[in-house]
Amino acid sequence: MTGPQNYLQTVALKDVKCFAYHGFYKEEQLTGIYFSLDVTVTFIPDQETENLDKTVNYEVLNSIILNEMIVPKKLLETVVKNILDQIIAKYSYLKTAEVSIKKLNPPMPGQVGHSFVQLRYNAA
Repeated sequence: MTGPQNYLQTVALKDVKCFAYHGFYKEEQLTGIYFSLDVTVTFIPDQETENLDKTVNYEVLNSIILNEMIVPKKLLETVVKNILDQIIAKYSYLKTAEVSIKKLNPPMPGQVGHSFVQLRYNAA
């Protein structure tokens, strides 16, 4: 028999585009660059499926992303960890959460489409 406890729901935002000043080098911090972020979370859904307070609101996820992208960091690893920590703090019932960031056309020799950093959380 299948019931809500057997369900695993996914809520995600994909390809959230931001212009920000993250980067290890001074030039990146001065000129800025475009980034693309993905966030995916899973959880056991509440039976009350029409109540926004009983799910993960992707508008909240977007707000967390945009607020974190405003504050320049040297490493993308710090950015994804900060975003992930805020999501977990807001939604303590998550089973998994994953945040990834792409630095689009990073300033380096050759033609590089993007650099990529990802961090994943698994509830114990």
